[in-house]
Amino acid sequence: MKQLQAYTSNTDDFKCLCSGAHHDPFSFLGIHPLDGKRWIIRAWLPTAVSARVVSGPELEAMGEGLFAAIVDNATKEKIPVHYTLEWSEPHSGTHKVISPYTFAPQVGDVDLHLFGEGRHWHMYDVMGANPRSVDGVEGVLFSVWAPSAERVSVVGNFNTWNGLRHPMRCRGTSGVWEIFIPGIQAPERYKFEIRNMRTKDSFVKADPYARAMEMRPRTASIVHVSAHQWNDAEWMEQRQTFDWQHLPVNIYEVHLGSWQRHDNGRFLNYRDIAHRLVEYALWMGYTHLNLMPVSEHALDESWGYQVTAYYAPTRRFGDPDDFRYFVDYCHQHGLGVFLDWVPAHFPKDRFALARFDGTALYEHEDPRKGEHREWGTYVFNYGRNEVCNFLMANAMYWLNEFHIDGLRVDAVASMIYLDYSRDEGEWLTNEYGGNENIEALEFIRTLNTEIHARYPGAVLMAEESTSWPMVSRPVWMGGLGFSMKWNMGWMNDTLSYFGEDPIHRSYHHSRLTFSQLYAYQENFVLPLSHDEVVHQKRSLVDKMPGDRWQKFANLRLLFGYQMLHPGKKLLFMGGEFAQWREWSDKNALDWYLCDEPEHRGVQQLLRDLNQLYAESSALYAHDFEARGFEWIDCNDNQQSVLSFVRIDTRTSPARQLVCLFNFTPVVREGYRVGMPQRGVYRERINSDAGVYGGSNTGNRGAVNTSNQAWMGRECSAVVTLPPLGFVVLQLEE
Repeated sequence: MKQLQAYTSNTDDFKCLCSGAHHDPFSFLGIHPLDGKRWIIRAWLPTAVSARVVSGPELEAMGEGLFAAIVDNATKEKIPVHYTLEWSEPHSGTHKVISPYTFAPQVGDVDLHLFGEGRHWHMYDVMGANPRSVDGVEGVLFSVWAPSAERVSVVGNFNTWNGLRHPMRCRGTSGVWEIFIPGIQAPERYKFEIRNMRTKDSFVKADPYARAMEMRPRTASIVHVSAHQWNDAEWMEQRQTFDWQHLPVNIYEVHLGSWQRHDNGRFLNYRDIAHRLVEYALWMGYTHLNLMPVSEHALDESWGYQVTAYYAPTRRFGDPDDFRYFVDYCHQHGLGVFLDWVPAHFPKDRFALARFDGTALYEHEDPRKGEHREWGTYVFNYGRNEVCNFLMANAMYWLNEFHIDGLRVDAVASMIYLDYSRDEGEWLTNEYGGNENIEALEFIRTLNTEIHARYPGAVLMAEESTSWPMVSRPVWMGGLGFSMKWNMGWMNDTLSYFGEDPIHRSYHHSRLTFSQLYAYQENFVLPLSHDEVVHQKRSLVDKMPGDRWQKFANLRLLFGYQMLHPGKKLLFMGGEFAQWREWSDKNALDWYLCDEPEHRGVQQLLRDLNQLYAESSALYAHDFEARGFEWIDCNDNQQSVLSFVRIDTRTSPARQLVCLFNFTPVVREGYRVGMPQRGVYRERINSDAGVYGGSNTGNRGAVNTSNQAWMGRECSAVVTLPPLGFVVLQLEE
């Protein structure tokens, strides 16, 4: 006994284990040589009263949960390399498990090296909880990055959430801790208990790389193994050559929790949503869905923009394979899926990333760089390789593991400006004295370069609200490398204009025409997103001035202006049928409104516009090039009339659509407009048609040109422009 004590309970290792402060328990626990003839076996079982090695010796209790035995070489040879411990506990009986402290390190040196460089794009296969077989033994490899920890343990139901039971080994100076625990299977729940090196405080954290999480308000991570069999090979192959610049991209933005619900108000499952949403989106004529964030988040009211588990689809609507089914089903039916992604900031929830190892690990220590006080969140430290690796691997995780077709990157402006939403004295300059976040810019450029190279056809969209140049230009040209940028200027100017009483619109005509001065400087998406119908901004239809009839006519006019203007399209759910109340995440959309003629008329108009867009290459072939657009007249502010031509120059003759807008409730009869070619022009769409809820004012289906030159064109036509309406004309072939 005294000899055992000399090698066990009388050591500093034992004291560190008891206090929960051991940096490398593998150096002490398990089986180790003593003097060439003998070996010592140590087991750490803090709640056990007796223990033994199966096919080996009984272990003596050394106190505080440490058990040990000394064996000779002959006995050692009979003990399996990965031996099984059997122990008894007072209240739960006998247990058996292969000792985790018999396994060599499992995280490779190359993995650690690449992670330290911030270049390990599949780090999620190394970090977190990854089921695997080691030397024929099934279990889970747990690993986590916590460089300021004195001790890290895995806790879960398998060890009664006792942080002393499974302390991990630290992999040198990498800050990565790991342990392979045999016998654990999905869907085991777990967390990491961390003891800070400086303060000696211990606290429990969810796994940053967790692939599944408990349903809020519970916050444990879940070991997950996917069993989904993908059936979208044809879609994925075609995506590699997806020419998004010259093809229709018409996006329906969706919040999964409030698009539809069960009659009792409960959430639909991902699978239920897939069947309903895909049928509806295809019926409406959309090409893509854009999902507001589905990464796990604790607070419903954040809409997913305060992420607490970046690698876990939210449990609100099912497990990760349910979400895989959702994407798979979309793809099988020809519908693309974009996902909102939030690399700009994260919340201060104590169980998640914030002060993860007791220090500002993922964020900056200095609040002048590390906090968005307006949002109550922390800012990622893009100057730290491991943080950038966490985000880079996460972006690729969604594209690789869930076949997502692209990411809409949220709040890019807050990433690239150090003084974003900060007053004087609340921010720090960069090393050159400027307000640019150099590390964030480098991260963004690397992100876009790597994803475009590795996932051909995938789309990266920036929500960037400033005049930063070349957001959607390649990195090699000096740009940020995004595929497209949300055109917030177009959105603000357009909604501001439509908010004016028509009697005053002649004074604000330039808000509509100004966009053509910069329309081709970026690859723009025209967004009418969720941000425009919340926080007392009112719904789109309720923003419109005038009486009820004028509100609906204005909304139809707005949708026509968006669809016919150069740029890809995005509309938030509910707008397509003129949802009257402001959007709320707490309730499903008011689908009953689709039974009312005015709302059904708006829905039918948008459906017909979507069909026109998909069928008419003039509306999408040159969205990002000036050759796809010509003004007929942009100067008729007195009558608040705009006219232009959309063109596909790749065809011979060029396909053209004439687009005419009347932004007042006055019928414009006998209005002469220059036409691009002679002939008969058929009305493709008239927003004032009775089927849309209009007054049926128009041109009886067609107009004829005359040889009278007008507006710099050789021929012209006399048309009737409906009140608060638009007309699309196409030359009959």
